[in-house]
Amino acid sequence: MSVIEKAKEARGAALKMGTLPLGVRNNALLRAAEEIARRKEEILAANARDVRRCEELLKKRKISKPLVDRLRLSDRKLESICESMRSVAMLPDPLGRTLYAVRMDRDLDLYKVTCPIGVIGAIFESRPDVLPQISSLCLKSGNAVLLKGGSEARESNRALFSIIKEATEREGVPKGWIQLIEERAEVRELLKLDEYIDLLVPRGSREFIKYIQQHTKIPVLGHAEGICHIYVDASADLKKAVEVCYDAKVQYPAVCNAVEKILVHKAVAERFLPMLAERLQQAGVEIRGCPVTRRIIKVKPATQEDWRTEYLDLIVAVKVVGSLQEAVDHINTYGSKHTDAIVTEDRNAAIEFLERVDSSSVFWNASTRFSDGYRYGLGAEVGISTGKIHARGPVGLEGLTTTKYYLVGNGHVVADYIEGRKKFIHEPLSKTWKDFKTGA
Repeated sequence: MSVIEKAKEARGAALKMGTLPLGVRNNALLRAAEEIARRKEEILAANARDVRRCEELLKKRKISKPLVDRLRLSDRKLESICESMRSVAMLPDPLGRTLYAVRMDRDLDLYKVTCPIGVIGAIFESRPDVLPQISSLCLKSGNAVLLKGGSEARESNRALFSIIKEATEREGVPKGWIQLIEERAEVRELLKLDEYIDLLVPRGSREFIKYIQQHTKIPVLGHAEGICHIYVDASADLKKAVEVCYDAKVQYPAVCNAVEKILVHKAVAERFLPMLAERLQQAGVEIRGCPVTRRIIKVKPATQEDWRTEYLDLIVAVKVVGSLQEAVDHINTYGSKHTDAIVTEDRNAAIEFLERVDSSSVFWNASTRFSDGYRYGLGAEVGISTGKIHARGPVGLEGLTTTKYYLVGNGHVVADYIEGRKKFIHEPLSKTWKDFKTGA
């Protein structure tokens, strides 16, 4: 089936999914999670083939180690995938929520109600766990989805896709709601299908995101990089700061919410940097420092390029700053508007930092690794949006919905209001659209 045929089929399914009962959507998600757990050996075998192939490419230096790390699945990761899908099923229905209701006049009621966007095109990197995350959110929010994963994860994606497709369609989800695209050349075709696809969610490098944005008329939601910072303030608890920095860098360095830059106030640099270096270097982290940092600890020099680089590896750049203002300015200049954090015991400094850093998530005394849809209680995420239009931060169910207006009248005509026979009253309505539907 060609890309356009898959898109047409997805469009047809999307027109039915907006009215698919919540029970059907939830049961389909639970069945899909159950099948992934039951067929985990099949998935892990497919993933092992992908990993072996990519390890050979790594030996030839054709791909990077972080890419191979992101590719790996395990029993634990599959259980996390299943738990995420179950948690999405347990979330409230994002569809049919009344955001605004007003009585415009007697027997003339207006409702603003949430509804699906339609067809989502998701283009993502080597992480096969992204496929069930995006699929589950699209299903719960009543959207059809076209998925294009990285070629590195081809067999893993095929296994997960076929299991989710079979399980959900058996539960009554419209046939064709989920589609898989495998060839790189098909992406160019996908970008032309603004007639069928309502939103693109790309996940990848800065260059890749820019390419998508420049070659399509379809709206694009997403972020290009995760250049995340931690600022250790003059009033920081230094032991706390070391642990926050360690978790943010070491716990999983190959993801977009890992810290890449650590800024340290000059008042605590002499005490803090040796503590930080000892902890990070024990874990194999390479530290690159500014001139002041290098006078305090023995590390490699940081270049100007380091401040703009997302490593996705056990590397971090460290800079000593003179003030909170300098830290904020540095982050707003070199950051990617993803996630940034301050470690301090000074409440006023924390609030100033939270409000002035121009990022989608800003934390106080917490690891940047918390920037995640599942951890935020969103069930999962299709990605993290660093833009300011439509959705920002981890994009969960709400970010995959839009709104429509329902106006319920009784033969009302505009002429009556223009010619003065009637007047608008615009009174708030306590009744919701769901109340109206059920006759409550």
